[in-house]
Amino acid sequence: MLAALRSALYLLLQIIITPPYALITLACFPLSAHGRYRVTSSWTHLMLFLVRVICGVRYRVLGADRIPKIPSIVLSKHQSAWETLAFQKIFPPQVWVLKKELLRIPFFGWGLAMTNPIAIDRSSGKAALEQIVEQGKERLKQGFWVVVFPEGTRIAPGKKGKYRIGGAWLATHAKVWVVPVAHNAGEFWGKNSFIKQPGTITVSIGEPIDPAGMEAAELNEKVETWIEKEMIRIRHLET
Repeated sequence: MLAALRSALYLLLQIIITPPYALITLACFPLSAHGRYRVTSSWTHLMLFLVRVICGVRYRVLGADRIPKIPSIVLSKHQSAWETLAFQKIFPPQVWVLKKELLRIPFFGWGLAMTNPIAIDRSSGKAALEQIVEQGKERLKQGFWVVVFPEGTRIAPGKKGKYRIGGAWLATHAKVWVVPVAHNAGEFWGKNSFIKQPGTITVSIGEPIDPAGMEAAELNEKVETWIEKEMIRIRHLET
């Protein structure tokens, strides 16, 4: 009951705060891409603060010292809306590969568009891969990291989706490191779940992978193997 009340308060504040913040973000359009990112990410930091103090959702990061000093590609497990917030605080300035439908969401989507994402039509196959490579290389040159959720959608804890090749394809073509990430955010903030359960989310960052000499399928399989094994280890840490 208490978790439900806290979650309701968090949602109410989010509803109140987001529309004016989106308008502020739109007004920042003349700024540089990094300037707009700083403005939009401040909303993210505020949401993380609120979900921590109101709902008791905290986190810890294992392997933070493994984060490279140069722009790289994050390939991560996707369980919750939480990681789309927290990664903006854990990793350097970033853009996401996401489905273009998200940009149509009033206020939230408008602000999201100002972060310079790589918005794709996932049904377009090879054209989507070409877009990821072209725009991904451009974002990396601008000094942004690229965040990709290979499973494409949020997957419930204990389950595994099909790992799509887009992120690995970009890495092998752009010749930049891949940083695999596992986490258990879905245990506390589930997919489409109104209630946020108090507790500490574990985020585990793996050793960066150099894609040199690797095919995209091989790299994708290596990332998938590490993430899924690490998910099991994280689950055992909590028991």
